[in-house]
Formats: sequence, C-alpha cells, structure tokens
Amino acid sequence: MNTHTKAADISRDAILPAEWQARIDLAAVYRLVAHYGWDDVIYNHSSMRVPGEPRHFLMKKHDLLYTEVTASNLVKVSMDEDLDERAGVNRPGFTLHGGVLSARDDVNCAVHVHTEIGMAIAGLKHGLKMVSQQAMRFYQRLGYHAYEGITEDFAERERINRDLGKNRAMIMHNHGLLTVGKNAREAFVLMKTLIEAADIQLRIEATGGEMLEIPAEICAKTSAQYEMHDAGRGSHDWSAYLRMLDSIDPGYRQ
Repeated sequence: MNTHTKAADISRDAILPAEWQARIDLAAVYRLVAHYGWDDVIYNHSSMRVPGEPRHFLMKKHDLLYTEVTASNLVKVSMDEDLDERAGVNRPGFTLHGGVLSARDDVNCAVHVHTEIGMAIAGLKHGLKMVSQQAMRFYQRLGYHAYEGITEDFAERERINRDLGKNRAMIMHNHGLLTVGKNAREAFVLMKTLIEAADIQLRIEATGGEMLEIPAEICAKTSAQYEMHDAGRGSHDWSAYLRMLDSIDPGYRQ
C-alpha cells in the first residue's frame, strides 16, 4: 500500500461489524478484479452501499492501485454530494456509482470495467447475443447506454439509470461494462460471467461461421434458473473466491 495514504486509513474499532464486512467484501472485489486482469492501473471502480446508511457508499481512493485497496482504506462518501478528486475519489467513478446506487435501492454493489473484451462487445451495434450458457444470465436483463464521453456530468446519471432500468447489467457503448447486485458476490460473478459471454461470442464471430443462437423459450427458462441458482446454491461460491484470494493476496482484509 502507498505509505502516503496510510494516515487516512480507518481503524476497525471505529467501524460497526456490518460495515466492516462490507468493506472486506468490496476490497475483495477490487483484488479479484486485479487478479483476473480487469483493472486499469488506478481507473475504473467498484462500489458498495454502506449497511445502515443507504445514502452512503464505499469506493477506492482515487490514487490507489487495485492491489493496494484494503478494508480500512476504502472511502465512505455521500451520494448526495458533488465530489471529485479533491475529496480523494475519482469524479467519473463517483458520478456513475453514486447515480446507480441512488436510483436502485435493490442494488448494494456495482462493478464497472473497461476490459478490451468488454470494449469490443460494447462497440458492436448488435450487442450481446444469446449464443452461450454464460449469456443466459442476461437474457432480457441487460441494458445499453449510448456513449456520451467521460462520465463526469451529473446530468448523465438520469440517462444511465433509465438505460440500466431494473436490469442486472449494462453494456455502455464504446465504453465498457457495468454489473449490479444485491451484494458483492452477485455484482462480481455477474461481471465475470458477462466478460466470459462476450469473449465466447467474439471468438465465435471471429470464425465467420453462422452463430447458433438459443431459442427464446430456452433463454427465458435458463435465465430464471440462474436467478434461482444465484439466490440459493450459487451464493456459496463467494466464500470459495475469498479462500482463493486469502491464499494468494490476503492483504485486502486489513
């Protein structure tokens, strides 16, 4: 971790247990994003609503690498303020995440990345096709948002929220990917699955062969199965991700 940020870190003794767990989970998301190679130095963000404080959320300090994020150095901010780097947070990240969390009380965590695979699918006019089991998670649960430049203007929040709607994810054209969930596990796993679905589709398209799209009725069935999976046995994979992370990069818990 950068030594110049240490003085501002929060003591665990000053944090309620529910918030501390949320901090651990969000720090884990940042480290997992880095582990899978989806990070971009200090840019792109994930966020978590603070338990018991619905108008506040956590995000990383602007100048930290993802591998430097810990539970104690996450920044708590109000989504009702107008903040930028002078407050220690990235302005575009604050604009996007504060807007999404303020509009969706069913969402507690959001993940946004600019991976090359995500950018490639975001540059296709036809978007994500239902050509893999991974894509099924997003059948009729995926929004699209037109590119408006770097996300700094609060006025764009209204259009982002309109385009996201009640969906689980959004492809931001010419920009990147966004996933949302009721917890860290859901937002992270949805992002992992969306990137996999995009990669599979791009590989199929690269062959020049005819894509075998899954019929609508099977898409509807499978997407419903995934929602049941995520609400039940699927939730157990988060502890597995944390065990994996603890074996290679346990510093996020600090």
